[in-house]
Amino acid sequence: MGKKSASGGGQRAKEPLGAAPAPPGGPGAVVTRPAPPPYEHGHHPHIEFKFFEELKHRNVVRVAVLYLLACWLILDPVHVVFHMLEVPAWASRLVVVLMAAGLPAALLFAWAFEITPEGLKPTLEVDPKRSIRTLTGRRLDRAIIVVLVLALGYFVADKFWLAKREPVPESVATKPTPPLAPAAIAVPEKSIAVLPFVDMSEKKDQEYFSDGLTEELIDHLSHGADLKVIARTSSFSFKGKNEDVRTIASKLGVAHLLEGSVRKAGNELRVTAQLIRASDGTHLWSQTYDRTLVDIFKVQDEIATTVAHALKVSLLGGFVPNGTGSRSTEAYELFLQAQSMLRHASTAAANEKAVDQMHRAIELDPRFAPAWAQLSNARFNQAQRGFVPGEQVWSDARRAAEKAIALDPKLADGYTYLARIQALHEWDWAGAQTHLAQALVLDPGNAFAISWAGALAQIAGQGDAAREFIEKGVSLDPMLGSRYGDYARFLFYMKRDREALAAIRKLLALIPDDAGWHAFAGIVMTVSGDPAHALAEINNETDEESRQQGRAITYQALGRRNDSDAALAALEEKSADSDPVDIAEVHAFRGEIDQAFAWLDRAIRKRDPYCVFIKTDRLLENLRGDPRYRTLLRKMRLPE
Repeated sequence: MGKKSASGGGQRAKEPLGAAPAPPGGPGAVVTRPAPPPYEHGHHPHIEFKFFEELKHRNVVRVAVLYLLACWLILDPVHVVFHMLEVPAWASRLVVVLMAAGLPAALLFAWAFEITPEGLKPTLEVDPKRSIRTLTGRRLDRAIIVVLVLALGYFVADKFWLAKREPVPESVATKPTPPLAPAAIAVPEKSIAVLPFVDMSEKKDQEYFSDGLTEELIDHLSHGADLKVIARTSSFSFKGKNEDVRTIASKLGVAHLLEGSVRKAGNELRVTAQLIRASDGTHLWSQTYDRTLVDIFKVQDEIATTVAHALKVSLLGGFVPNGTGSRSTEAYELFLQAQSMLRHASTAAANEKAVDQMHRAIELDPRFAPAWAQLSNARFNQAQRGFVPGEQVWSDARRAAEKAIALDPKLADGYTYLARIQALHEWDWAGAQTHLAQALVLDPGNAFAISWAGALAQIAGQGDAAREFIEKGVSLDPMLGSRYGDYARFLFYMKRDREALAAIRKLLALIPDDAGWHAFAGIVMTVSGDPAHALAEINNETDEESRQQGRAITYQALGRRNDSDAALAALEEKSADSDPVDIAEVHAFRGEIDQAFAWLDRAIRKRDPYCVFIKTDRLLENLRGDPRYRTLLRKMRLPE
């Protein structure tokens, strides 16, 4: 009965629509229905979910998590060690590349092999009954937990303790300075430094005169086309110091020294000069001149000519051109006094006093070309440093330079000062290059003109020419800190960051308290990939505005956005009028493109002298793909 149909006679009863067919064997039969395929997927049933399940089953996912956590935990200590050993930045990048390349290899290994009691075997050869994958998985889980705890611990310590303490490595100023490129050049036999002549006057009140004579001799000798003559600033760095001639010559990179003394009483002069070979201290030549003040220019001529003859070099013809000397001895003395004032003028009042003194000299001798050139220099200082605002002071500086050239077409200073105005204020790059080229034809050893030629080449993005001029400027003026500052900025522009830091160390060795350079060193370190140690260097900075700019950039690189915001706000409050380019650099580095362009527009409207370097400023690299960047270059007449 149990196996018969309920309808009787073998007839199947009519089933309701949609009902499941009766199981074979009758309603009481036990039926084994095939289970639906597990992990059904709409498009590819079985395959996708089964693959991911197999990844988990073979512990591939665990291996991936453990590998990534371990890499993250290792990278920061490796970076610190590499920095301590001064390993190049490319080595850190290589570690990251190797770690990235190792991930696929680790995953393939985990997929293809399995740990068994007998050792490592291919997964396909392992009997599932003897597999210890589950045990291996638990061990990997424990390893992940341990590494994760270590990573979290390090993160907390770095965020709330190490970062707040800020590492204090050896300062850029105190680290040993590796040799720079110019220092590697062999000392030429035809080279000389004119040391400051000593004031031997009875009252010791003629220092300005003895200094002026020294400067004139430097200028005369620098006209020697094949003679290396150290610039005034470096020679004068040994004034009043009782150092051995060999030591001085070694520091200045010369083979000969010229030294002497001046005794002045009224219009009577006694000038003593002697030429020394530095290698053995031998006096090659010495002479005493008894003259009147009227003959001072002839004395300068005689000394320069005699030295040139002794060194077997030729001075350019007419190196004491008509109009260089004044017809008035009183005008000449006023000129020397004004020149001395100008070299030490650090305030608006001191600069104004030098200008007044130069005007007095010109009133006594309106055709005194060097006085007009130095008047242009003094007016330029007033304009650039903001001592005298307005366009008039720039016009006065230009007219004075043009007057100097008109009175003496062979006076290199007139062309150099005019070129400087054309570059920094008028953005007349062709005119500036033409006049600097003329200055260097007239005075090929003029360190000031050479350095400005390097700056112009850098502004134009001509790296090779800039390097040649800037390194020659350093060679001719090796004791002037600002030459190393120019060199550091150029090296940073060329992405030679370690050499840039070496140049900064040299600068700070010469001028330990020079403002802005600790902060710049920190910025170089940040951009080259070392923001953690950069911050400690920036904290050594004494100038508040430079320190805030450095902090704003470096905090951004460290991911400390709130601290970067605070430093930027302080910088904008202090420097909105004086240094808009600095603010633009911070915004550009932070990726705030619109704000960066707004501040650069402001700098251009103000004719900020530092905006001329926007073409080679690495902090502005984020702007270069924007059409507004090309517009800025056109406004400044710079080639795109």
